[in-house]
Amino acid sequence: MLKPLSSLAVALAAVALAAAHPAAAEDHLPGPPSLSLSAVGEAEAAPDLASITLGVAAQAPTAAEALAANRARMSAAIAKLKALGVEAKDIRTSDLSLNPQYAYNQGQAPKLTGYQASNTVNATVRDLPRLGALVDAVVAERANEVRGISFSLSDPSKAEDAARLDALKRLARMAELYARATGFHDVKLRRLSEGAAAAPPQPRMLMVTASARVADSTPVEPGQLKVQVTVNAAYDLVN
Repeated sequence: MLKPLSSLAVALAAVALAAAHPAAAEDHLPGPPSLSLSAVGEAEAAPDLASITLGVAAQAPTAAEALAANRARMSAAIAKLKALGVEAKDIRTSDLSLNPQYAYNQGQAPKLTGYQASNTVNATVRDLPRLGALVDAVVAERANEVRGISFSLSDPSKAEDAARLDALKRLARMAELYARATGFHDVKLRRLSEGAAAAPPQPRMLMVTASARVADSTPVEPGQLKVQVTVNAAYDLVN
């Protein structure tokens, strides 16, 4: 029959357990009241990059003729982009398709009328003041689709740092507010962590047709980009 442990043996066993698992022991120790807060800091910056999608669509009676017509027109459009200062590394094909075209008449089977070849490129433009004129010039070189435009920052680090400082100011204000509202006099920062910074591209709709005149540059307004950074903090409340 087992004998019950003496009170001294139980105490020694508890000390040994605490030594073997210090983190578990600390979890049970009472700590100061604390706050867990999160804030989103924001900053604005003028974009210096534009990403624009340009395309050529060509129709012909046969697939080969449609592709040939498309090839000639897109080659001219890409050559114009390069002539206007867009580097080859900043031009990327984003879509290429060839599709049959049908006429649909009530009570009749669809009738093949030809083929349409489409080719789309995405171009990164670094000279924003010339963006509207560039679009007009490429359209004049037989590009007939402009599908969209977005703006971004080549180096967002300065704006991100400004957003971080804004987040810290917001956290400090919230921590002080909570402390005073709950009867404490101060807070002590315990921990900081950061979420992902975000500067989403700002889409703009840009409508250009093949009849656009080069003399009247298409207006493009880049505006300001908003950069956001999320910062999380833990504070101890101090009497």
